[in-house]
Amino acid sequence: MPTKAMPFHQQKQKQVSQGYQSTKHVHQIQSRTSSSKSVKKEQVETTQAMAQPAYKLPAFRERQPEGMQEYQRMASHFGRDLTTLQHELHRMKVATQEQVENIEITREVRERMSVQRRDAPTEIPKGPDFLVGLRSHTVWEKTPVKLLCTVSGYPTPIVKWYKNDAVIDPLSVPGKYKIENKYGVHGLIISRCSVADSGVYSAVAINSQGKVVSRATVCVRRATGPGEISHLPGQVPLLSGIRRSKLEVFLLDSFGVTFGTEGESLTLVANMVVVPDLPNLPPEVMWYRDDTLLKPSRWVEMSVGGGTAKLSLPHLNKDDEGLYTLRIWTKDGTTEHSAYLFVKDAAPTVKGAPGAPMDVTVSDANKDYILVSWKPPNLTSESPITGYFVDRRKSGTSDWVQCNPTPVKVCKFPVQGLTEGASYHFRVRAVNSAGISLPSRMSTGVTAADEESDVQDIFIVTTVIKIEGKYDIVVQKEELQGVCVTLTGPPTDVHASEINQTYIVLSWNPPSPRGQAALWYLIEKSLGDSNFWQRLDTGVQVRSPRCPIFDLEDKKAYRFRVISVNKHGPSEPSEPTALLQKADPYGVPSAPGQVLASRNTKTSAFVHWEPPKNPNNLMGYYVDCSVVGSKIWTPCNHRPYKHTRFVVHGLTPGDTYIFRVQAVNAYGLGEESLESAPLFIDAALTAPSAPYGISLLSCDGSSMTVAWKRPKRTGGSRITSYYLDKREVESVNWKEVSSSPATKRVFKVENLTAGLFYEFKVQAANLAGVGLPSEPSRPFACEAWTMPQPGPAYDLSFWEVRDDSLLLQWKAPVYSGASPVTGYIVEMAQKGSPDFVVVNTEAVNRCYLKVTGLETGTSYVFKVYAVNVSGKGKASDVSEAVCAKTLPGTKEIVSGVDEQTGDIFLSFEAPEVSALSEFIWSKSYKDITDSNRVAVSTVGRCSRLTLLKPEKEDLGIYSVAVTEAGGASASHTLTEEELKKMLELSYNIRNPIVPLKTELNYEILEKGHVRFWVQAQKISSAVSYRFIVNDKEVTGAEGHKISHDVSTGIIQMTVEHFTRANEGTYTLQIHDGKAKSQSSLVLIGDVFKVALKEAEFQRKEHIRKQGPHFSEYLTFHVDDDCTVMLVCKLANVKKDTTFHWFKEDEEIILDVSPNPMSGSCALPIPLFSRKDQGIYKAVLGDDRGKDTSVYDISGQVFEEIINAIARIAGSSASDLMMQCTPEGIRLQCYMKYYTEEMKTSWFHKESKIASSEKMRIGGTSEMAWMQICEPTDREKGHYSIEIHDGKNAHTRTFDLSGQAYTEAYAEFQRLKAAAFAEKNRGRVVGGLPDVVTIMEYKTLSLTCTVWGDPKPEVTWFKNEQEVVSDDHNQISFESGKFASLTIKCVTVDDSGKYSINVRNKYGGEFVEITVSVYKQGEEIPEPKLGQTSRTSAAPKPAAPPSKPQTPTPSMKSPTPTPPQSVKSPTPTPKSPTPPRSTKSPTPPRFMRSPTPTKK
Repeated sequence: MPTKAMPFHQQKQKQVSQGYQSTKHVHQIQSRTSSSKSVKKEQVETTQAMAQPAYKLPAFRERQPEGMQEYQRMASHFGRDLTTLQHELHRMKVATQEQVENIEITREVRERMSVQRRDAPTEIPKGPDFLVGLRSHTVWEKTPVKLLCTVSGYPTPIVKWYKNDAVIDPLSVPGKYKIENKYGVHGLIISRCSVADSGVYSAVAINSQGKVVSRATVCVRRATGPGEISHLPGQVPLLSGIRRSKLEVFLLDSFGVTFGTEGESLTLVANMVVVPDLPNLPPEVMWYRDDTLLKPSRWVEMSVGGGTAKLSLPHLNKDDEGLYTLRIWTKDGTTEHSAYLFVKDAAPTVKGAPGAPMDVTVSDANKDYILVSWKPPNLTSESPITGYFVDRRKSGTSDWVQCNPTPVKVCKFPVQGLTEGASYHFRVRAVNSAGISLPSRMSTGVTAADEESDVQDIFIVTTVIKIEGKYDIVVQKEELQGVCVTLTGPPTDVHASEINQTYIVLSWNPPSPRGQAALWYLIEKSLGDSNFWQRLDTGVQVRSPRCPIFDLEDKKAYRFRVISVNKHGPSEPSEPTALLQKADPYGVPSAPGQVLASRNTKTSAFVHWEPPKNPNNLMGYYVDCSVVGSKIWTPCNHRPYKHTRFVVHGLTPGDTYIFRVQAVNAYGLGEESLESAPLFIDAALTAPSAPYGISLLSCDGSSMTVAWKRPKRTGGSRITSYYLDKREVESVNWKEVSSSPATKRVFKVENLTAGLFYEFKVQAANLAGVGLPSEPSRPFACEAWTMPQPGPAYDLSFWEVRDDSLLLQWKAPVYSGASPVTGYIVEMAQKGSPDFVVVNTEAVNRCYLKVTGLETGTSYVFKVYAVNVSGKGKASDVSEAVCAKTLPGTKEIVSGVDEQTGDIFLSFEAPEVSALSEFIWSKSYKDITDSNRVAVSTVGRCSRLTLLKPEKEDLGIYSVAVTEAGGASASHTLTEEELKKMLELSYNIRNPIVPLKTELNYEILEKGHVRFWVQAQKISSAVSYRFIVNDKEVTGAEGHKISHDVSTGIIQMTVEHFTRANEGTYTLQIHDGKAKSQSSLVLIGDVFKVALKEAEFQRKEHIRKQGPHFSEYLTFHVDDDCTVMLVCKLANVKKDTTFHWFKEDEEIILDVSPNPMSGSCALPIPLFSRKDQGIYKAVLGDDRGKDTSVYDISGQVFEEIINAIARIAGSSASDLMMQCTPEGIRLQCYMKYYTEEMKTSWFHKESKIASSEKMRIGGTSEMAWMQICEPTDREKGHYSIEIHDGKNAHTRTFDLSGQAYTEAYAEFQRLKAAAFAEKNRGRVVGGLPDVVTIMEYKTLSLTCTVWGDPKPEVTWFKNEQEVVSDDHNQISFESGKFASLTIKCVTVDDSGKYSINVRNKYGGEFVEITVSVYKQGEEIPEPKLGQTSRTSAAPKPAAPPSKPQTPTPSMKSPTPTPPQSVKSPTPTPKSPTPPRSTKSPTPPRFMRSPTPTKK
């Protein structure tokens, strides 16, 4: 009801007042009363204002009478707009007045509040409290919900909102949440709710004095649409009213009965014509499944437009099975089309597992549990279902969790342990002895929460007070209770709402009073009538007034009582229930009554049955069918059908079926009904259709011979007679031609008047009655035929219609003319074309013709001319059009031989037959009359023609035609070669032999035994046989073992001592009943020698294996680090067994001795190369014997090992790297192992490089390199290395051109100059000792050889002070090579550290010598050894000498540090130059690589 706008301050006052407790109701009543009075006053003012004239015309504007007509017309046109404008002006006037009043009231309120603030004392701090708490809501999907609460406290509390204990952030989902706070009323608005929004929402109020929480549950439900009651089984609901449409809709091709499989996708399409066809205005279309209106969802998609209406099922499930109806609104009402959709089970993951359950639904959803129910699947050949597993999945997740640890037997289960407020989906799996079924389709989402409505329920509302019929004051029980009620009362009416063999569901009424605190329940049980009460462990806190009870013992009765509990304590127990016991109150339904089946169509049957006497909450029925004689039952429907009559589709025409029915309820499938009577599948009996094609065959002036074609539909019964009527053309009355009906389709009409024209019509009759008459024939003149040519052929028919050929048959003309008919000419034309062409240029003398060369899918018509000596006669009537296309399911005649009797036969299987169908066999298209040569037998859709005495006379064309089967026919030409083969096979069957899979063969067994054996395809337990060797029968005596195995068909003889005496011919003769067989084997000459050699070898092998031996001889494999391993496997070893390795008869001693007990031994050969070639031998032995394995590593074996190494090394090879040296530029490739024996090739610009003085090729164990000596511009370009492993080539490349070559060449020049300087610098070549000890007063001579180019300068030092040549210290330097320092008459003062500095312009060397002088008579001091060669630069004045450096070892080849990915088995190479001091005039070389590595 619309209401008037209220002043803003009154709105605020109303909102706040509605949130108070019942103690504030007096203020609410006063507020509402005052507001209602003000509203009344405003309404009266509005009414008075509307009643006053809005406008009055002045006198000078009044119209004259002649102008009033035009004025009235305009006033009527604009009158409505003027009235609306007046209302709007008045509304604006009232609203403006209200705003002015609001401003005045607001100003007055502020003034008074400011005075109160000055006078009011300081507020006392107070913890937060909810004056009005949150209320739970249940809403529909896509609707908003608003949660409100009122909070008090000082300081003002801060309110935060939570969903399922997670903070709500409005910015995380823009537009989803809106948080409000107006005058202490806090609100959370959730827009367009979805199922995922279901949950527990909390408002948390916090200030410095504490925290309080208010919770409420929001349950979002999805609308499923109200179910409609179907008035007739399988029909859609009747329309309550007719909605007219301006469109005319005509259905054209529509979907028919459809079959699908679970998991597939399927679309039902209906084509229609819409008048007018407006693209933007399609007709209104509704789809129904059974009696339920379908809506678009995840499982159903709908579309209409472009002249089609489509219903798509993207993922078929048995839930989708049912009668689908399309209803379209039209101008005259509705037009409808219906067809059934069958959905069969998907293939199970385990053979024999049941099908999936269906129709999973959820109900009784609350905080504590959700009840899941479903329908059981149909079972035919599967073992019975033992139970079901229920799975759950939280919305938004993909993980399924099994709810019940053991299968539940009834088709419903209460799922517990759910999170309150969370949304769940459920599915069900069936279990039997074979395994577990596929899961059912998951249920719709449901929230684990109590269903609460925005409207108060009966337990909450106490009274409603009406105020003047407009306003309601709702007083609730909890408001009346206030804060006085603490302890809750006991629950009432505790009873069992559901009982079955698995669990009992207890229900009760909540206590009254219940108090303000949160409430939960405790359940106690007592066995029998005892008063010993035991509390149940429900696993979760029970908060809803119902709970399922599990884990009760069978066949024992219990009493139950319930206690309500809140934070203040428990209540008194409720009244106990009566004795309750687990039991199935209903059980499965009884078997349905009598089942009746009748014909419906060629592929369906109508089945009707009586309902069971004990339905026991029936869900529906399952119908099964079986072909008579097969004993295999097939389900007809896969979803329970509710009614007692059902149309079974998909049956094979011509087969005979029986039917049975099972009733279904929540406890499973009941017993099967009795089987129906056998039913032959064919169309229901009706009267035949009208004959057609009446033609005149002959006329003698007083009689006419007419013929006609049989009706296209016989009505399911044989046509017994035809009724022929005639009339003269001028007459309108028809007369019977004869009092007795005709039995053939050719009839001679007597007693006609010559010269008149006559018309004829025919009616056909069968058991169902007389059919409709044919169309009248064209007028025939009763004139005698005297022409010499023959009359027309008639009764043209088509058989053996294929994609490019057909067989045309006809009957000879009744009127042959002046001479006998000699042949026939056939003409044909495409349908609709007047141009006929001759098929056969020469007349055929038979009444059939095979027409070939037709176009597939093209329709043709034919006519036939009879020919005699006088010429070509009258043409037959043009035949019906026939389409050159093979009928679906068409099969050809198959020739064969009966495996049991040996009879030669021709067999044909028709795609479909009816009860009236006959198989007509013919030879050369003439009926077979000689029954002594053939026999025909027919069973169902198969017919067999057996040749009783097959001879050459039986050769020719055999054909078969099936009547009443849509033209099913075929032909087969029996040739002489085919007959010969079948005669041979027939002889073998009638004179049987034991068929052998293999002929007599032999094999050598261990110990040197020889086994002779034959395998037959099949032998019986009564088989007898004998082995003959060299024309002498062998028995199972010593040295021979003879046996057979019926299951495998093997007959064998084992010779234990095979020697030269066993050479000869071996024969096995077999007799098994009437069958016999023989097989021979010749072991003579070279064949015998091979067998004997093998037997002796196996005998020796057996002896060898008695002691320790090699189960696998020596072989090799290469590890990942390119180590070659020689491995062998051992057998029959013990602790005393020894193992030794040898190479070239020299024992190899390993660091770790081989352990034979491990079962295998290995010899590692690291860094394999050509030097490792040779003969390796492994020797194994103990006191039982010795065994040896020899392995020759040479030739092909050596190449294979090298290729295996190259395969691993090539895969590990790094990219080519560049390294500059004083000699040139070096390209190098690191790998796990490199040896010169590997097939490695270097290329420059696709030209292979050979090693030379210019291009040097080499490598180390960790890399391959190629040195370019003294590079020039000719050596620029692309370089690559290829490592071949016998199969593949591993290639690495480097582009030495451009900037890379320029930098490399500059570095090479620098290194070359540095090497030259290093070579020519000054140095001490040798001669100086490290330490010298000498007695006092002797002469000391320090002499050394120096070298340098140019000649170096030599300076001597003592204790870092230069020594000057004098009488005591004499210095000499001879020939630029020999430098000496002679100290005469040494004293203790001469002790110290002496050094020599040899240098030239390229650098120098500083060598130190320690001199120790001791006095005569003293012990010779122990010399302190120094270093033989320490390098340093010439000392600077007053500077201490540098610390001597350790010299670096010399280098073989310059290589950079390999990358970390390459594990090198050798040390990293150092710099190629000799060591130099850190204070050398030239920069040190050993501190860094002379050039960075480049790739």
